[in-house]
Amino acid sequence: MSQKISRKVLTGTIVSNKMDKTVVVKVERKFPHPKFKKVVKRTKKYKCHDEENKCLVGDVITMVEVRPLSKEKRWSLVSILRTKTVAG
Repeated sequence: MSQKISRKVLTGTIVSNKMDKTVVVKVERKFPHPKFKKVVKRTKKYKCHDEENKCLVGDVITMVEVRPLSKEKRWSLVSILRTKTVAG
C-alpha cells in the first residue's frame, strides 16, 4: 500500500557559492502569458545543498527536492551538467 514518491527535479545556474555546503541556484522558466500569449520568462532562486563544495559560480546543475535541511534549504545537488570554463 506504500506509494513511490516522485521528487521534483530542477535545472539551474549557480549564482552564489559563498556559504559552506550551500549554493544559490537561479532557475528560469518560460511560459505563455494566459491572456496575451507572449512567452514570459520568470526566475526564482533556490538554496541547494552541496556536500563537497564543488560547485562554482556559473555552473549548470541538476537538483532534487529533499526534506528540509535548514530554514530555506530544501534542495540537494544531483549532478553538475556544465562547468564554467575559466579563461586566463
